[in-house]
Amino acid sequence: MNIAVYPGSFDPLTNGHVDIIQRSLRLFERVVVSVAHNTAKSSLFTMEERKALILQCVNDPRVEVDAFSGLLVDYAKKRGAVAVVRGLRAVSDFEYEFQMANMNRKLSRQVEAVFLMTNEENFYISSRLVREVATFGGDVSGLVPAPVLVALKQKLPQPPKV
Repeated sequence: MNIAVYPGSFDPLTNGHVDIIQRSLRLFERVVVSVAHNTAKSSLFTMEERKALILQCVNDPRVEVDAFSGLLVDYAKKRGAVAVVRGLRAVSDFEYEFQMANMNRKLSRQVEAVFLMTNEENFYISSRLVREVATFGGDVSGLVPAPVLVALKQKLPQPPKV
């Protein structure tokens, strides 16, 4: 089976992430959306909350949601993946992803990097910006799936009106 891993923090899942997942399913028979445990980042949602939100937002039997820590290529090989899917928004994403892809290739030639350009509606969206806007009470309804919007409203206290 032709399997891809789509790793990320997904804190929170955005419409851009969902678009990359759906487009990945055109290329691969199965996509494992893998929530990365990143100790360098403080998360708004727990690992289990992020996994549950992804499952709510992506209703396709060909998508599996999992979590991992450690080296991505080791995880991808363990899952039997032939590729790691990454979304690109801007030149700065490419520079970082290019370095990561080459390091991963050095570690294992068994797993290819596949880059998908984010569509024009979502190219400016990042989880970090969504968290920041939502924290200050801004409207993120067009940036995240409905279940994520509900979870953000439950998780974040509304800022006082000035």
